[in-house]
Amino acid sequence: MAKRWYVVHAYSGFEKHVMRTLKERVALEQMEDKFGEILVPTEEVVEMRDGKKRKSERKFYPGYVLVQMEMDDASWHLVKNTPRVLGFIGGTKDKPAPITEREAEAILRRVESGADKPKPKTLFEPGEIVRVVEGPFADFNGVVEEVDYDKSRVKVAVLIFGRSTPVELEFGQVEKD
Repeated sequence: MAKRWYVVHAYSGFEKHVMRTLKERVALEQMEDKFGEILVPTEEVVEMRDGKKRKSERKFYPGYVLVQMEMDDASWHLVKNTPRVLGFIGGTKDKPAPITEREAEAILRRVESGADKPKPKTLFEPGEIVRVVEGPFADFNGVVEEVDYDKSRVKVAVLIFGRSTPVELEFGQVEKD
């Protein structure tokens, strides 16, 4: 039987703990042949804090762990009886359904591309109202006109003396209103 990807529902905030515990239990029970990868889908994000760029991880699906496994009674019980695991997502309570190969590939691709270039923690969209928090236009509100994720900059239309003026700012200089 081939290994398929299953989504395991874990306590929120304990995804990494569940991942480590599952890996330890698989090794302890000597069931490595029935399990493949066990991972928490995350991407690296960059945020500005105290004027410095800080990298951190953001989970795509908080509360979920992806497990590549061969489903049978023994492997099902091993996952189900792991502390802080609520159960499987999809299928029935006793017979979980795997996600499709296409879904699994899309998630894995997103994890790999997220490792290559970090994304900003806050995503901006044109038309959104933001507040300028630093620089010469601090405390002004403006409307996002353009977003450049490669350069981490936004073009914001700020009202200065009753006139709309486009200003280019870094992500760290603005926050969502």
